[in-house]
Amino acid sequence: MERILVVGVTGAGKSTLAQAVGKRLNLPYHEMDALYFNGPDWAVNDKLSEDVASLAAQPRWIFDSLGYPDVRDLLWDRADTVIWLDYSKRVIMPRVIRRSLRRTLTREVIFGGNVETWAGWLSREHPVWWAWSQHGTRRREVERRVRDPRFAPLHTLRFRHPDDAAAWLASI
Repeated sequence: MERILVVGVTGAGKSTLAQAVGKRLNLPYHEMDALYFNGPDWAVNDKLSEDVASLAAQPRWIFDSLGYPDVRDLLWDRADTVIWLDYSKRVIMPRVIRRSLRRTLTREVIFGGNVETWAGWLSREHPVWWAWSQHGTRRREVERRVRDPRFAPLHTLRFRHPDDAAAWLASI
């Protein structure tokens, strides 16, 4: 496990697990949303492909993302391990709601200096709405990829409950 993708839907705990695994295995951790959103007003990094290609060319890393469409294949082609947090909506939704409430109430600064706002909750791109609406789509995309012969060499760990991921983390 030298080049790891931690994948799953919004709110699954990808960043938290990727950071923990990175520390345990001494792997450089890369937060995909921080690479994607690089400025105020949720500005998108127009050099995302270049930045990710440079990081993915390194011999060791861990990313907390399926990958945005323009870098997805690059990451999957370079990875040697996929850790799939395949949790139900019943697990995901309370997590993402709590996280967004905390971020909104505390005005926690995230990606590119941005903050979640009450007005943002009305957007279809807000993490809560995104987690709900994209759960099935994202799950099917990961399922398709792990079954794709092109990615057969990847070692895939699929966890269906946070307790399973926690037990695995404790074992490494």
